[in-house]
Formats: sequence, structure tokens, C-alpha cells
Amino acid sequence: MLGRISGFSTRRPWLVVVLWLAVAAAGFGVGGRVFGVLVSDVGVLPGSESGRTAQWIEDNSPSPARLTAVVSGRPADDPALRREVGAAMEAVRAVPGVVAVNGPLASRTTGRALLVEVALAPGEGQEAAARAAADRLRAVDGATVTVAGGPLSEREFTEQAQRDVARAEMLSLPVVLVLLVVVFGGLLAIGLPLLVAVLGTAGTFGVLYAFSAVTDISVYAVQVTTMLAVGLGVDYALLMVSRFREERRADPDVAGAVARTVATAGRTVLFSGLTVAVALLGLTVFPDPFLRSMGLAGTAVVLVDMLAALTLLPALLARFGRRIAPAKAREGGAGFARVARAVQRRPLLTLAAAAAAMAALALPAARLHISLGDPGMLPASTTTHRLWDELHTHFPERARWSDDIQVIAHAAPGDPRVAELRRTVAALPGVAEVRTRGLGPARTLLSAVPRGDADGPAARDAVRALRETRTPVPVEVGGYTARLIDYRAMLADRLPWAAAAVALGTLALLFAFTGSLLLPVKAVLTNLLGIGSALGVVVRVFQDGHLAGPLGTEGTGYVHLTVPMLIGAIAFGLSVDYEVFLLSRIRERWLAGDAPSAAVAEGLRRTGGIVTAAALTIAVVFAGFAFGGFAPVKAIGLGLVTAIVLDATVVRILLVPATMTLLGRRNWWLPGPLRRLHARVALSEAVPPPPAGAAAPDDRVGVR
Repeated sequence: MLGRISGFSTRRPWLVVVLWLAVAAAGFGVGGRVFGVLVSDVGVLPGSESGRTAQWIEDNSPSPARLTAVVSGRPADDPALRREVGAAMEAVRAVPGVVAVNGPLASRTTGRALLVEVALAPGEGQEAAARAAADRLRAVDGATVTVAGGPLSEREFTEQAQRDVARAEMLSLPVVLVLLVVVFGGLLAIGLPLLVAVLGTAGTFGVLYAFSAVTDISVYAVQVTTMLAVGLGVDYALLMVSRFREERRADPDVAGAVARTVATAGRTVLFSGLTVAVALLGLTVFPDPFLRSMGLAGTAVVLVDMLAALTLLPALLARFGRRIAPAKAREGGAGFARVARAVQRRPLLTLAAAAAAMAALALPAARLHISLGDPGMLPASTTTHRLWDELHTHFPERARWSDDIQVIAHAAPGDPRVAELRRTVAALPGVAEVRTRGLGPARTLLSAVPRGDADGPAARDAVRALRETRTPVPVEVGGYTARLIDYRAMLADRLPWAAAAVALGTLALLFAFTGSLLLPVKAVLTNLLGIGSALGVVVRVFQDGHLAGPLGTEGTGYVHLTVPMLIGAIAFGLSVDYEVFLLSRIRERWLAGDAPSAAVAEGLRRTGGIVTAAALTIAVVFAGFAFGGFAPVKAIGLGLVTAIVLDATVVRILLVPATMTLLGRRNWWLPGPLRRLHARVALSEAVPPPPAGAAAPDDRVGVR
């Protein structure tokens, strides 16, 4: 299969290039539209009780979008200030699309602020009405007016996503360029990985825009998939170009070098891409539309990068490969070989020490607390975050980004049972007040304001009591607190199935790749340890606040509910990626007749440099997002950097050699039936031999 692909790419290089340029043009053509279809709200589960409640309210009596304005810096009882605020409110009432203006409410906490709320009618003109209303409120002189909420905050979330992507590219690409200069030296060899990364980014925009037609796309889906596209694009191209240079040293014939590159490194890229795709497809097990769309979009992005490496790169190498300098004939990786031999002298001690260190990093993950988040996810410089701070200072009782506990009663508002239900809800310890309004002729909505934090124990107990207690009339309970309860229950129910699906898919692929029974199991276990370590670091920084300052964030007491799933899926896939790089060379030496310990040491020597370079480039890309402005994406970036660094160092250099040394020949043991099965399912490529008398390539990756 790979031979046919490389043959077509080398025979028709310009056709392949033109096709990929068309893909890039289409992707970048819709790129500007992607940011116009993003949403900031996630966590609503279709089919759950909270999801049905939200959908019913949206369909039958949607709440108007609301702006909140805090006017601070002058005494709340200042008559002149009240006149100015009153005049501004009258001007806001005249704005088309404004349905109500409430206030001003004086701060009981500081006495130096007024609060105004504006309700906006739904429709296409809502954002324009919000901007006009905000402009009129900001006309108050001599005071600080902070206005946010509704479409204004939605716009800030979207604009922050755009800034984060641009900032990450600005920070990471120069560093990646320097790393590629160190690895390759030549300008053309440097440009090819960057070209694949650019095409992967174009494909990302096209994929996200296509998915937006059938599902909501979160504001940070574009950030996560872009970091994947750039990182994996450089990763795969780095492996392919490096191998091509080695083949060129053995054989000056470009076509032959391309064919052997695709048959060896291309096989590794193919298996690597499939394992990353399997890990991301695990997200589709969850009924959350966001996680499902991320799994599908992420898988598509990985496949775009993989196909670019397997088709576009061979075409470009066939056309311009003569201008790429062959690798120098030198003995590399001596440092990795020394480390391998040191590990092999004390394999059990090394295994215990490395595993204990990673387990210690993973311990905080046991305290992981997930939540939907609040405006604190945005940078402190944004208006939405500033309003959040102003509310906490002057109106702490209003500092709730979440909606109320929403109870839909299946009875008309005038039904006596509704009055009884209202008394029941109001009597719950976790409820501060209850408001009622009709939802058509046969349903009533009761909005219960929770006491304290909407994710606190009192609010959770109130939701559970309403769901478990026999009420005067049938009810469905939704709102922020109920959404969190339903989401956590969904994770507890679906996570084992998702983990099992990913593990089984990975085990099957690694079995086909290695022909081993124990090595795939070892890979899954060590990768889970790496994921735990990454989540432990995220909890320490973003939940607890340790070392949060350098990242421009603060401890919030929670991690956004989508972060652990995305870190787990992406980190697992990337860890298997590097496992494939290393095992391909170890297996080659084993099949060539090396002893188990010698094959491990030689495999680490030959691939240590390329794995380190690949890990550094992709870690730099993710680090660019860790220094962005949106807290969930920062957490994902930090978690993935941690996972990659640990995988390329502790796992690949210490745990893998120690484990494989202890297993010895058992690494490659297979019972007879599985040996026959592997003979049928293994993907092997006939590697064209170099000309007689040519030097052997320095790193024959992935030969079977």
C-alpha cells in the first residue's frame, strides 16, 4: 500500500502538490468564517434531565440575553450620579432590541457602586443592540462603567480564541524554526515540516467549519485542534525528512530514497497517526456534543497531517530532494546508548524510581474537581473578567455567572399544586428565593436562586432533593447545578467504556505493529501513568494555584470539565506516537538477530535524537498555547507539555528500557494462534534495498 502511494507521489509530484494547494486554499478560505460560528457554552447534555429542561425553555420561552453594568468609583447615594445613570438608562430604553432596563441598585457592601441590568430581545440584531446599550451606559461621567454579559461576553470569548491562536503561532513557530535549523541545517529541509504544519492548519479550519453545520463548535476547539495540527504536522515531517536524509547517504538516487523512506518511516507515521486517531475517537463515546465534535474534528486533523506526510512530502522530496543534503556519516546517539546501558545494569531500581516519581506527580489528580467555569477563565484585562471582579467587590450576592436551579412543573401557573410546589422548593435549605413564570398553558417554570456557590453542597443537595422527593406535580430539574450533576454522572458512566475502547484499539494496533503481546500492554500502562502525572500538574497549578503566576493565571478551585478528557485523549495518542518511533527500531534489531538487551540499547541510540527533537517541537507548540489567555486552553497546553516531556524523558529513556530489559525475550513472545493472527494482520512493506556497496542508512526506522 505505502509503495503504491510513494510511487504515485513520485511519478505525479505536481499533481499531488496542486491537490494539496487546493485543500489549503479551501481551508484558509473558510478560516475567517470559523470564528463566526464558535460558541462559549458547553456542558449541556442532550437527553439528560437538565438538557431536556434547557431545550424546553429555549423552545417555548427563551430568556432574554442580559447585560450587566456596574457603575463604580463614586458614592451610590450621590444625587448627581443617580441623575446621570437615570438619563443613561432612558437612552438605553430607546435602543431598538432592548426589552427592559432594571435598576439602579445600590451596593450594600461598599456603598460606592450602582448596578443596572439590560434585557435584550433575541434575534440577529441582538449584538448591535448590546453594543449600543453599552455605549450609552458608558456615557456616565466621572465614574468607572463596566458593561458585559450576553452577546458582548460571547464576542470576547471568540476574540480571545483568535488572539490565542495568533499568539501561540507567534511564540512557537520561531522556536520550532530554530529547532529545525539545529536538526537539519538546510533551508529546504527546514521548510518541508513547516509546510506540512501550515497545510494541517488549513485542514483544521476546513474541518471545523464543516462540523459547525451539524454541531456546536466551542471557542477553544479551534485552539486545541490547531495546536494538534501544527505539532503533529511538524512531528511527522521531521521523521520523514530525517529518514530521507539517511537514505540519501546510502543511495544518491532520489526515487529509491523516497521509496525506502515511505516504506520505513512512512509505516511508522501510518501507525502513529492511526493510534492518535483511535485515542481521539474515544471522545465520541461521550454524549457531550462538544467532546464528540472534538473527537471527530481532532481525528480528521490527525488524518490530514498523516496523509500530508505520506503523500505531499514524498512528492516534494521527489521534486526537490536533490537539494536536501544527505545526513552526515557519523556515529550518533552515544549519550542515549550510555543511558540505556546504565538503566540495564539496574533495571528494577530504575523502574521503581521512575514509576514512583511519576506516581508522586499524579497524586494531586485524585483531588480533581471539575466545573463549568466562570469569567475567571478569561484574562483579567477583558471586560467580562473586570465585571466579574466588580460584582465580587460591590455586589457579591450577584456574583453568579451560572443560572438558577430551574424546575419545570407540568401544570399551569394557576394550578394550586404549583403553589404547593413553590412552597416545597422555597423550604429547601439550599434555596434563597423562588421566582415563577408560565411556560405555555400547561407548564410553569420555577427559578430557584441557590444559597452560596451554585456548585456548592447546598445547591447540589437541593437539586437531588427535588429529583428524589415526591413532589405535588411531576417536575424536571435543570439549570447550572443540575447540568454539573448530570455531566459528572455521565463521565462516571461513560469513562470506563471510552477508556476500554481506546485501550483495545491501541492494543490491536500495537500488536499489528510489533507482533508482541506484552509490549502493547506495557505501552498502555506507562501511558496511563504519564496522563496521571500531567493531570496532577494541572490540578496543582490551575485548581490549587501553585506556580500559577508565571502562566498568568490563578487557582480557581476547579478544572474546566472538558480539560481532563482532552488531555487524556491527546496525551495518550502522542505517547503511543513516540512508543511507535522507539519500538520500530528495537524490533528491527531484534529481527536482525540482536540480543534483547542489545536491541533495546541500539533502538534507543538510533531513535533517541529524533524522538527528542520531535518531542521538543511539539512541546514548544503546546507551550505557546499554555501562555495564551483562555484558562482551559492554558491548562490543556500545560498538561500536554508535561505529558510530552515526561514521555520523551522518563518513559522513553528510563521506563521502556528498564521494562524491556526485565522482560527479555518475553517482549516478543506470542502463543501460536496469535502468531498466526499477526501474520495475517501485520502491515509490512517490502523495503527496496539500496544499491550494492552502498552504506547502510544510519537509522532504519520501522523496518519489519
